[in-house]
Amino acid sequence: MVDKQLDTDSEGIYEVIVEVIKVKGKCAVGYKPGDKFAIKGFYIEPKGDTAKICIHALTGMISLLSPFIHGVSAKTLGIGNTNNEGYIQCPDPGKPYTCGGTVIFKVKRIKKLT
Repeated sequence: MVDKQLDTDSEGIYEVIVEVIKVKGKCAVGYKPGDKFAIKGFYIEPKGDTAKICIHALTGMISLLSPFIHGVSAKTLGIGNTNNEGYIQCPDPGKPYTCGGTVIFKVKRIKKLT
């Protein structure tokens, strides 16, 4: 559970859990709901059986994840209705435009690292 201090303290770097919540079509990497990875400051750490980090999804996330990790609220970034939890979508539009599919990720700050 996120403590109340994360809602108001904007200085520092936070650990963020990125979790697949929905897959539309066929994800080229094979993501499925529940797959997770953590961003701990400046590195990515797979969680559980998730060993792949999709470069396309990461590219679509990075411009939002960087300020989010540094304390900018999800509401301010326009990715969520609360300060510490937001949603980001993979840029692959899926069929009929590509042979792949798109993934919706939940990003959640869980603790302050510094």
